[in-house]
Amino acid sequence: MDYPFPPLTPVDQHFDRPRLSDIEARVRSELEKVDNADLDGKSIAITVGSRGIAGLVEIVAALVAGLRSKGAHPFIVPAMGSHGGATAEGQLKVLAGYGITEASTGAEIRSSMEVVEVARLPDGTPLYTDRNAFEADAIVVMNKVKPHADFKARYESGLVKMLSIGLAKHKGAVALHSHGFARFNAVLPQAAEALLEQVPVLFGLAILENAFDDLMDLEIIPADRIMEREKALLETAKNSIGRLLFPEIDVLIVDEIGKNISGEGLDPNVTGRPGSGLPGFDAPSIQKIVALDVTPQSHGNGVGIGSADISTRACVEKIDLGAMYTNAITATILAPAKLPMVLETDHDAIAVALKTCNLVTPPTAKIVRIKNTLEIHRVWVSPALLDHVHASETLSVAGAASEMVFDAAGRLLSK
Repeated sequence: MDYPFPPLTPVDQHFDRPRLSDIEARVRSELEKVDNADLDGKSIAITVGSRGIAGLVEIVAALVAGLRSKGAHPFIVPAMGSHGGATAEGQLKVLAGYGITEASTGAEIRSSMEVVEVARLPDGTPLYTDRNAFEADAIVVMNKVKPHADFKARYESGLVKMLSIGLAKHKGAVALHSHGFARFNAVLPQAAEALLEQVPVLFGLAILENAFDDLMDLEIIPADRIMEREKALLETAKNSIGRLLFPEIDVLIVDEIGKNISGEGLDPNVTGRPGSGLPGFDAPSIQKIVALDVTPQSHGNGVGIGSADISTRACVEKIDLGAMYTNAITATILAPAKLPMVLETDHDAIAVALKTCNLVTPPTAKIVRIKNTLEIHRVWVSPALLDHVHASETLSVAGAASEMVFDAAGRLLSK
């Protein structure tokens, strides 16, 4: 497994960075949109999903406090389809991993997989809603609006998907995913429109992040405007995500994958490799991807590992196959849950990736190392990419080159 690894140079990718600084004030201001609603004594379910969101605890706590100040009795519902192993206990653990607890938010968490059938699509597909949420006086549908990891449409990841799939728990997620991602462009809005007629949605709370994984904005949307407004917010989100600003890469080294990073663990909006195989994912041409670890917040759900070409024993041994397979089976796409070639060490995994790249020699190897597909404002690149960096207005060298350093067990040390 000997290979003369080239040194890597830190490089900053420059993206716009609008940020929301005062979360509490913004939530309080947005809640003025519902001042005319009689919330006194009303129970209100707030959806919290399985994605990592900047400022999530502060957002939820501010929302809970704001609703309570209006006399309401808010509580939290884990709304994440099949994640957390499709169990009530597992979904509580997912929330706790993001710091969402009764103590941190000031609200009770009611976790259950029990659902109520509330409507049907024209073809007879049943539509479900979490029973605790359905029996509340009102529901706040909260989610991050972002590009989806498997399909492109007018509605991707956001309030529509949260209402149709996240809040539908495992049973509802299975029912809708049976249509396949190729039909989600029609199925998701159909489902959301039907549900909005039957489910007591008070408003949606849409969250946007910038390319640096910072909270960029949040907005309360009345229930009757969710379908219209989310389309515009998705375009804003698509224009704000981070990308790898290189035309081609021989080896992409990814320090970690995870459900908190992307729905597919290894975001296809960055890699260009959706598990669905559907078009629309623009990314550099990449010969080999090496995945080295799974985040603790994933609780063993290593979905997305199948988008990598090579991984390591230590990484794969962290994966809970039951959790990963449940997620993949529910989504009806199995490729993200397939195991890549497994090597003993990080060193060997990177060496094999380089040795199996076509028309590549050590001096010409175009290597990019990233922490994960969410945090890509700082990357590390090999000498073969520096000419591109120097010629670019959106890239700049951020420090001196250094060798890749491995410990005695062959583990690549953190930058």
